[in-house]
Amino acid sequence: MNIADEIKRLHELHQSGALTDAEFELAKRRLLGSGPAQPGSGADLVDQLNRLRRSKSDRWLGGVCGGLARATGLESWIWRLLFVLFTLSVGIGLVAYLLAWIFIPEEP
Repeated sequence: MNIADEIKRLHELHQSGALTDAEFELAKRRLLGSGPAQPGSGADLVDQLNRLRRSKSDRWLGGVCGGLARATGLESWIWRLLFVLFTLSVGIGLVAYLLAWIFIPEEP
């Protein structure tokens, strides 16, 4: 299906009431490449990584797990458990935590 067919289909959905005006405009911008990055694209991942910050409020040591929790939507205790498990089983968890502590900036 080419872009013209996609736009025509979006217009039909909009005319039938399946899409609101805002949804139609957003879908059209995404389709034409002038809107927000497509989910799963490399630009989306880079944007998320740039927003990653260590937490000031949800912290035990450096706030790394609290920051990862805020960025990913997982609870911070899950991240803490993962770091402990990787430290005990593979030995890399402590190194990964220390590197994250060094390289991830703290939230303002």
